[in-house]
Amino acid sequence: MSEHEYEKYTEKEEAVVEGVDISGIWNRMYEPRELTGYDLTFMDKVTETPGAESMGWCYQCAQCVGVCPVDHVGSYGPRKLFRKLQTGMNLFENDDLWLCTTCMNCLRVCPKEVDMMKIMPAVREQVVLNGSLPGEIQEMLQNVSEYGNPMGESPRKRPRWTKGLENPPRDLSKEDGSDPVEVLWYVSDYFSYHQRGQDAAKALTRVLNRLGLDFGILGSQEKCDGDSQRLVGETGLFEELAQHNDEQFQKYEHDTLVVTDPHAYNAFKNHYPKITGNEYKLAHYTQYLRGRLGELKPLLTESYTKKLTFHDPCYLGRHNGEYLAPRELIEAVPGAEFIEMYRCREQSYCCGGGGGGMWLDGVTADHTQERLSENRVKEAIEIGAEVLVVCCPYEVSRFEDAVKSTDNEGKLEVLDIAEILDLCMGGE
Repeated sequence: MSEHEYEKYTEKEEAVVEGVDISGIWNRMYEPRELTGYDLTFMDKVTETPGAESMGWCYQCAQCVGVCPVDHVGSYGPRKLFRKLQTGMNLFENDDLWLCTTCMNCLRVCPKEVDMMKIMPAVREQVVLNGSLPGEIQEMLQNVSEYGNPMGESPRKRPRWTKGLENPPRDLSKEDGSDPVEVLWYVSDYFSYHQRGQDAAKALTRVLNRLGLDFGILGSQEKCDGDSQRLVGETGLFEELAQHNDEQFQKYEHDTLVVTDPHAYNAFKNHYPKITGNEYKLAHYTQYLRGRLGELKPLLTESYTKKLTFHDPCYLGRHNGEYLAPRELIEAVPGAEFIEMYRCREQSYCCGGGGGGMWLDGVTADHTQERLSENRVKEAIEIGAEVLVVCCPYEVSRFEDAVKSTDNEGKLEVLDIAEILDLCMGGE
């Protein structure tokens, strides 16, 4: 039996195995590619970065790719990043560093616990320190540093949304802190400054008033929670914001700290205590209202006969395990029909705003066929929903823009849960 040696395989002209003739090109034995042939310089640079060690744990099962929301509209996922790093990609200088929304869906299915929620902020922090970050992020960080919010608006304008309300919340920044308040409401940037966010803030104010609550806001003393800034790598700024906001929380005696933003909820629950040493009696507003459903339901006197579906915020759901509170509030809406989307609860899709994505539309547009929010709106339309219900300040504006860009105006309305509850109580 003769043999012919080739560069990458061996082929036998005649081959008989257990009496079966398998002669031919199909009996070629290929030499395996050796991992040692790769340049692992940038892989090592990532795995040697404190916090990013788990990138080296990937064994390329690719379970993450199927659930990665960015891969649904482009080409992404931890496994793909691992492969690119193997073959010489410098993540510290590549746009792939900024495409991850830290939605946590990959970690949910990863058998090796490759943690993008730690990897990406750790690598981004090094890039921020070197000053070579995208212009969109640089502008946002500058605004937060100077004005305390990503829009670059004056802190004095933060409580202006309360003007014209019949019963506005107490502005605690105008008090000396001697009079306690039942609920300290952390309003957030988008509820304070964005027009549609202000609509939801006013609606929630009316809901809290109808419940007879004593509640106050920090007014001009409130600053950005900093969670998104932490995720894009600005840890120093995050620590400054945490210390400032914590001082305000300690200054005004309160029973419960209620937040409207899941990102703020995540920061206050999981990250502020490491910096401030203080724990908070904390609730997302849907959790707080769920706890008062007995008082709330009799106030819902108006029917809302529409088909509703709900988008789970990544940072309320997967990151912090809250799926029931928003749904129980939606199910309490009289006359409404609630329909789940195909991707919901633990497997919910991402709006694209997390992990700094709120300020990276320019970068992501170069690497995706459509925005994540557009993909999600199409799913809501497909199941026949008339209203896409949200409970995160980022999402009203993102999804309303997506409704327009997908030519679905008039087919799908985007409303915060607070706005629907307000309508059912006879509100505006």
